[in-house]
Amino acid sequence: MSTKQNTSLFNKKILLQAAKDSVMKLNPALQVKNPVIFIVAIGSILTTIIVFVGIFQGNFSSFNLQICIWLWFTVLFANFSEAIAEGRGKAQAESLRKNRVQTKARKMDNKKEVSVYATELKKGDIVVCESGDVIPSDGEVIEGIASVDESAITGESAPVIRESGGDRSAVTGGTKVISDRILIRITSEQGNTFIDRMIALVEGAKRQKTPNEIALSILLSGLSIIFLLAVVTLPAFFSYSLSASGLPMSNNLTLPVLIALLVCLIPTTIGGLLSAIGISGMDRLLQRNVIATSGRAIEAAGDVDVLLLDKTGTITLGNRMATDFVPAENVSIEELADAAQFASLSDETPEGRSIVILAKEKFNIRGREVHQLNATFIPFTAQSRMSGVDYKTEEGTFHNIRKGSSEAIRTFVRNNNGFFPQNIQDVVNELARQGATPLVVAEDKRVLGVIHLKDIVKGGIKQRFAELRQMGIKTVMITGDNALTAAAIAAEAGVDDFMAEATPEDKLKRIREEQANGHLVGMIGDGTNDAPALAQADIGIAMNTGTQAAREAGNMVDLDSNPTKLIEVVEVGKQLLMTRGALTTFSIANDVAKYFAIIPAIAISLYSGKNGIGPLSALNVMNLGSPQSAILSAVIFNAIIIILLVPLALRGVHYRPVSANNALIRNLLIFGLGGIIAPFIGIKLIDILINL
Repeated sequence: MSTKQNTSLFNKKILLQAAKDSVMKLNPALQVKNPVIFIVAIGSILTTIIVFVGIFQGNFSSFNLQICIWLWFTVLFANFSEAIAEGRGKAQAESLRKNRVQTKARKMDNKKEVSVYATELKKGDIVVCESGDVIPSDGEVIEGIASVDESAITGESAPVIRESGGDRSAVTGGTKVISDRILIRITSEQGNTFIDRMIALVEGAKRQKTPNEIALSILLSGLSIIFLLAVVTLPAFFSYSLSASGLPMSNNLTLPVLIALLVCLIPTTIGGLLSAIGISGMDRLLQRNVIATSGRAIEAAGDVDVLLLDKTGTITLGNRMATDFVPAENVSIEELADAAQFASLSDETPEGRSIVILAKEKFNIRGREVHQLNATFIPFTAQSRMSGVDYKTEEGTFHNIRKGSSEAIRTFVRNNNGFFPQNIQDVVNELARQGATPLVVAEDKRVLGVIHLKDIVKGGIKQRFAELRQMGIKTVMITGDNALTAAAIAAEAGVDDFMAEATPEDKLKRIREEQANGHLVGMIGDGTNDAPALAQADIGIAMNTGTQAAREAGNMVDLDSNPTKLIEVVEVGKQLLMTRGALTTFSIANDVAKYFAIIPAIAISLYSGKNGIGPLSALNVMNLGSPQSAILSAVIFNAIIIILLVPLALRGVHYRPVSANNALIRNLLIFGLGGIIAPFIGIKLIDILINL
């Protein structure tokens, strides 16, 4: 099973469990972590005491009872919003637990296999896994190559290749080997494996508040204290007004009314939804098969303004394909294609296979019996930067065909007393400017022409970069290609900047420079050589297929190992910040509206005449029925609005790639203005129903 489970908001099991958890969260030790709702809980307790005292004294007040009930609903609804967000994570964690079974491991001890339980393995142990074996714990392949079924982690049924000595050596405990044999070195202690960390993360057990959440909590607490002081002083003002107008002091504000007023004025809406917003951010990332090690990482993703992306496999498809043959003077294109195909027959790279296929498709040149030619194939090496074939003709003469970089072939031809034509150099330069990779083909001392290799830019990537640019995010392409090729690819892809011939040290240096200039940097990688840059970046996304070093260095792991996922992570981070900002704006606007709805209604009786209507009744713009119905309507609206906003808090506001200024204007128009209008409409409708 995938980590993508049925975690719909209307999942019956999740809803029932969330309802139970919302009651359990009434524990003061848990409630105090949310200061705003903690104030509401204290008010609920005081109102409950007042109701029971009234009952025992024979002075029962249904008005006080209704206030008491709706105050408790406010607390429970706030707890429910957090519980339902946690419940979705727990459902995903449960599916992971089902994938974790008690397996036996074939541990290598002095070159002998010893059967032990997976729980007995220690970091550094060597185990062997063959077809059908479940990998007992996290590790790195140190010998062999195998197909591995990782559907238990990623949800993808297609097997993946894991091999030693490369950037695809990491394996995860609980996955299954489906072919061949590999030796694995265990890299994690028991209880700290990748699945263990995933379970802890999605359950929220180790989730800590982010700096923005802490700052917002302080702001909300400050607003609550300000409103508390304002409400506490109201009885004194009312007492003076009643005394001055000769009205009885029994009309003064009661404690339940003051508590209800305080609950309506403090930012209970965002206070009740804040935790759910943060938890749902991690949940939305998990739905995209990305594990974040903390809420801080997701939040930082929303603030990233510089993205470093590797070219190969991220911006381009990653496999350079032969698209054309460009012959030299006095050389036919068929001769060039024949030589290029011959030199590539044993080349199992995607580039080599594409050359063979192109020659076959364009000129119907078929493979040949190489053993009859006494052919010896020369593999590519980083030192020679070329490959090819040495063969003997029927006449007994030996020939050498080579294909490789222009510099390597130039040296090869000159060593055979030949010369490198200027027109071929011009073709090489032109292809490089176009972003292509030129491979020059030569036989002995004669240059035959150029193979045009091109790494195709992914479809739609230019539009994605344009969206990021609208959000004020700068994109930087990193590549080991030469400057000409890098510039051409960068122009075609639409990135803002590029780094050519980049080394691991260059990546690290660039990240530090950007951070020194006040930028937040995102980086993606999969190799051990990427680990320093991943650790240095504010957002480091490691590929699940990558090395253990890379996975440990990053603060996110992409289970799909899709390099373009970095763009989605940024979008989720920005959506998290936008959702929090939108609901905070709505909540504060709500408080302003409720202030102008309630205070005039309860002040109607001040300076009133015999008909009970005073000059302050002109301020009752909503024309609420009575002070009691006004207060009760506001309390009911205050509780209901929390539960109505839970789906929005969990799904997040609709994401749009716009600038910060445009996002702010949209926020104020939709959630600010909406937050002012909604209470007037909602409270008035509830007041009408109450008075009916």
